[in-house]
Amino acid sequence: MAATDLRRQPNQARAIGEKIIQILLTIAATVSILTTAGIVFSLLFETIAFFSEVSIIEFLTETEWTPLFSIKKYGIWPLVSATVLTSAIAMLVAVPLGLVAAIFLSEFATDRIRRTVKPLLEILAGIPTVVYGYFALTVVTPFLKNFIPTLSIFNSLSAGLVMGVMLIPFVASLSEDALSAVPNSLREAAYGLGSTKFEVATLVATPAAISGIVASVVLAFSRAVGETMIVAIAAGQNPRFTFDPTVPVMTMTSYIVQVSLGDTPYGSLSYYTLYAVGFTLFLFTFVLNIFSYWMVRKFREVYD
Repeated sequence: MAATDLRRQPNQARAIGEKIIQILLTIAATVSILTTAGIVFSLLFETIAFFSEVSIIEFLTETEWTPLFSIKKYGIWPLVSATVLTSAIAMLVAVPLGLVAAIFLSEFATDRIRRTVKPLLEILAGIPTVVYGYFALTVVTPFLKNFIPTLSIFNSLSAGLVMGVMLIPFVASLSEDALSAVPNSLREAAYGLGSTKFEVATLVATPAAISGIVASVVLAFSRAVGETMIVAIAAGQNPRFTFDPTVPVMTMTSYIVQVSLGDTPYGSLSYYTLYAVGFTLFLFTFVLNIFSYWMVRKFREVYD
């Protein structure tokens, strides 16, 4: 009887430990949900206050954004176009370089090279974005002016290029994880059919990992859309509706920084524009995340 009780005690302790872990995980998940809900509602109420004074049609159709000027215009498209432009330039840099790096690390690099190169790549993600911003302003822009004399000091081109360098680790690391998850049996089958290593990497492993690769690209794009310091420092503070990468522009995050650091009175219409732009940015990233989830579910491959 005593021996039976001794055996039960470790089982009971394990059950109690598992219950505590389950409760802690539930609390963590609940806190994250409540935090998200709090952010949404805090943005929503102030955004409603903004649209009670500004027509949503003007907000969505006008191409001038001057809420802090004497002649006030509330068209969001100058901020949206600048955000999309800088993010697109960044993705043109990050996706090819990041995907090539991921394929190299997963399919061609030895273990020693992989253990050395991957941490070096991830260091790029740890550099403060303010450093990237001043690097774009003081190094990249003067360099580009040698080839583009009409390039303004503040422009979306240098901001987007440097932002793309910052995003390479996001694409490379997540894509490399997706490629590493592809079963070796697929590669061995391709080798058995006479495929070269390059063909296996590009025609077998990469298509098999496409859901993870797409998720990494969408995550990087969401990160680019929400980037603040690089565009605030290097892209300028000039809200204009343009897709010319050589002129100063203002992204949604740059405007939020400008209003947050300025002398905008609390409760004024200019103050409420901060929440309207923030809610628009939230919807932008939310749609991207929904798209990423849909792509992963649609193209996900399940292997035995």
